[in-house]
Amino acid sequence: MTMLYNLDADAGAIGRTFGVEVGNDPWTGSYVAPASFAPVITAGREFIAGPGSSRQPWRMVPRLWGVPPPPSAHDATRAVLSVRNRQSPFWIGNLRNPEFRCLVPATSFMEWGPQPVSVGADGKRRQHWFTASDQPLFALAGVWMDSEVPGFALLTCAPNALVKRTGRDAMPVILPPHRGAWATWLHGGWDRAEALLEPYSSSLMRKVER
Repeated sequence: MTMLYNLDADAGAIGRTFGVEVGNDPWTGSYVAPASFAPVITAGREFIAGPGSSRQPWRMVPRLWGVPPPPSAHDATRAVLSVRNRQSPFWIGNLRNPEFRCLVPATSFMEWGPQPVSVGADGKRRQHWFTASDQPLFALAGVWMDSEVPGFALLTCAPNALVKRTGRDAMPVILPPHRGAWATWLHGGWDRAEALLEPYSSSLMRKVER
C-alpha cells in the first residue's frame, strides 16, 4: 500500500500542468502522508448545482488523504487510503459518478519493502520511491467522498515489473500524460474511466533515492 507520496511542485506549477486556476492556494511542495491535506483536481461539481458538463472548469481544492471506513471495518479509526476492490459497495457509487473522481498530482510515491527481507542495516524497513520518467509531475487516479471533512483515496492496480520486484502486489494508478486521459477520468462514463486503471509501463518509470 502506498503510504507516502511527494508533490514537489508549487500551486503555480500544478495549475500550469493541468490547466486549472489555483487562485491563492498556498501549496509550495511537500511530502503527503495519510491524514494530511493535499491538492486534488476535480471537475467542480461541489460548487456547481445541476448536471455535470465537460465544459465545467476544473478546480484545485484541498482534500484529506483518507476517507472514513465503512461501518463493517474492524478499526473504525483507521482511514481508508486506497481502492483495491472497485466493485465494493463502499466505492462503486462514487466511482461510477464522475463528480467524485479526482486527479491527485504527485511527483513520486513510496512503497514499503516487505518485512523482514527489506530491513536495512540500521534496522529500519526500507522505503522504495518511484517516479515517472516521462512526466515529472503526474496525475494519480483518485476518488473523493463527501463527509464532515471531505477526503480522497488512491485507485490501485496490479504492479508493473519494476514495482513488483520490491515485493508489492499493487501500485497506484498513474494516468497517461495528456488532457484527454485526465478528462476521461473526470468526466467519462465508468466503462471508459475504468479502462485507464492499468499499470504504468516500467519503461516509463524509475526508482529514485530519498
